[in-house]
Amino acid sequence: MQSYHRSMDPKLLELLVCPVTKGPLTWNPEKQELCSRSARLAYPVRDGIPVLLENEARTLSDEELGL
Repeated sequence: MQSYHRSMDPKLLELLVCPVTKGPLTWNPEKQELCSRSARLAYPVRDGIPVLLENEARTLSDEELGL
């Protein structure tokens, strides 16, 4: 298995919003996730494809949010 981090196209990132809050998403390359601070959710990116489904997201901890 290859060990590398995919990047997220900045133009795509500008277009994507959190499906719950409609707020902005930030890219976490280490975890391959798109994070919504306002919803406290992290959406997985699988094979370069964002999975923006609330039931697929995990909850972000206070530590991850810097709280």
